[in-house]
Amino acid sequence: MTERPAQRVPNRQLAALIAEAGFSNAGLARRVDQLGLEHGLDLRYDKTSVTRWLRGQQPRGTTPALIAEVFTRRLGRRLSAQDLGLDACAPVYAGLEFAATPEEAVDIASGLWRKDSGSHAELRKIAFTPAGLVVPSRDWLIGRADERVGRGVEAAARVPLQGRTTVPRQRQVDRGPGQRVTGGDIAALRSVSELFRTLDHAYGGGHARQALVRYLEHEAEPMLRGTYGETTGRRLFAAAADLTRLAGWTSYDIAAHGLAQRYFVQALRLAQAAGDRPYGSYVLVTMSRQAVYLGHGREAVQLARVAQQGVGSGPPPVVQALLHSAEARGHAVLGEVRAATASLVRAERALGAARPGDDVPPWARDFDEAQLADEFGHCHRDLQQYRASAQHAERSLQLRAPAYARSRLFCRVVLATARLGLGELDQACALGAEAAQQAMEMRSVRAVEYVRDFERRLEPYRDAQAVRTYRDRVAALA
Repeated sequence: MTERPAQRVPNRQLAALIAEAGFSNAGLARRVDQLGLEHGLDLRYDKTSVTRWLRGQQPRGTTPALIAEVFTRRLGRRLSAQDLGLDACAPVYAGLEFAATPEEAVDIASGLWRKDSGSHAELRKIAFTPAGLVVPSRDWLIGRADERVGRGVEAAARVPLQGRTTVPRQRQVDRGPGQRVTGGDIAALRSVSELFRTLDHAYGGGHARQALVRYLEHEAEPMLRGTYGETTGRRLFAAAADLTRLAGWTSYDIAAHGLAQRYFVQALRLAQAAGDRPYGSYVLVTMSRQAVYLGHGREAVQLARVAQQGVGSGPPPVVQALLHSAEARGHAVLGEVRAATASLVRAERALGAARPGDDVPPWARDFDEAQLADEFGHCHRDLQQYRASAQHAERSLQLRAPAYARSRLFCRVVLATARLGLGELDQACALGAEAAQQAMEMRSVRAVEYVRDFERRLEPYRDAQAVRTYRDRVAALA
């Protein structure tokens, strides 16, 4: 990479931040190169490049923004290029940023949709970054609500009312191309969200994920850049947050974990623009579940606790149960028996306090006795408490509706693992074979990985007749 001619003034701001972050020159260069790859940039900086920056040379193009993002991730606070003593440049969004304004949130999210709907296959290869969870969750927790999200509508002169009271008179303001968003538009977004959610449950995230992303690009983005007042705008951002979270969920299901993480972060920011704290907590729970799946138990617990702290006072019992069960899963992955058990007890009590007349948000209505039993089954499996795991997994399968095919598959594998842990090899293999057949009928990498995890557990028994029969059945299916 070519640089501008050297300046005479050493960059003391950059030097101080390098020391604070504990980077070596080579380490900083490596991280900038890695971040560049997330954007499809082959930068090839090295320790000599950093030495030049410290001497006052200014990196070209978007590199200052990339360097600032490296420090933001490392230090857990938002830093700009100017904070590093570098020239300002147009922002480069990696998708993990928690936007400062609703307008910036739209820019980041829509940029992600456009990249993902095209031929950017590298997006699906981006690695999950545990450090990338810190800033967004913190900013969501402590951030203030956006004062204004309306676009293209503003209060004009105040009109006297009976000589004493005034009310705002609204007028349209031309702020560029964009449609007028109506309640019908938002209802359409919600209906499409339910359609894709149903397809995801039944056939896996890979079935219609690209169609969902293109819908976000071609339908949701024009609405977000359209004209709407405050009330409609909040509803619009809420619907966009739900679709974006679902795009992340389907990405997670095909093992595009870094891409999924970026969708979740942007869904969290869109939820904040909507003024919907409970839904933001649900996004954090989703992020916690991904962390559990990837084995990052400590991060999973932290995300669940941030969700509990930030949801506000008095959420419905069903929502409380969902939040506590997410924390339990994180503790279970860490092998923390007492903490996991305590969280499960809180979840059970909360769900037991739920009443038919409770005002439960739509996204929490699926959390019922079947789902709670599933959570218990997973936790007890991770804690190697196989008898309890089997009991809860069986109950979940009895209660869970057939439409939740992928969830039933996961639960069947948990039951198979529990049976294996109890020494019931024949039953375990029969259950595993059923799950393997279902996994082949889905477009879900997670489903396949559940089955493969079970098969790894079978390895010590590979010479047993039940295991040989299992392998023959699976080979015949393939």
